[in-house]
Amino acid sequence: PVSEFGAPSGVRNFQEMTLGFTSDIAKNNLGESFYRPWVPFISTIFLFIFVSNWSGAIIPWKLLEIPAGELAAPTNNINTTVALSLLTSIAYFGGGLAKKGLGYFARYVKPTPILLPINILEDFTKPLSLSFRLFGNVLADELTVAVLTFLVPFFIPLPIMGLGVFAGSIQALIFSTLAAAYIHEALE
Repeated sequence: PVSEFGAPSGVRNFQEMTLGFTSDIAKNNLGESFYRPWVPFISTIFLFIFVSNWSGAIIPWKLLEIPAGELAAPTNNINTTVALSLLTSIAYFGGGLAKKGLGYFARYVKPTPILLPINILEDFTKPLSLSFRLFGNVLADELTVAVLTFLVPFFIPLPIMGLGVFAGSIQALIFSTLAAAYIHEALE
């Protein structure tokens, strides 16, 4: 729906605001000439992490017990965060190979071939740090809320839950910003 002034309203306004925000993340990290093809990837990563983190921060899922385990934010599982970081790695390797071909691997021996092992190690530590950072922050928040809710069940956990909402938003921003920065590094 469009208002009488031609401006979007309602859900469309939210969609355009979200797309504008994630496009700015991509544009600021990838540059004006490279960002457009990467907006869907950066937007998807951001929105998945954002919604996952909020689902775990707003509702204390750990308090609900089910026979097959527990309910929690998807990003509270190390498998999910590793999958997201591996997708990011595949994206920046794919972007670098698509732009430079096999010449992409020449960056491993620049400025000197002595740095080859360090450059290879760097490509293994990027997804590791992305996944552990996200997993650790989400797990710490959910455990803190669960323990506080168990000890003091009423209003005391609310400020911590608010902090979890804020931290979840920041984690989505950090992950998508780092993903865009890694892609930019592969493309330059």
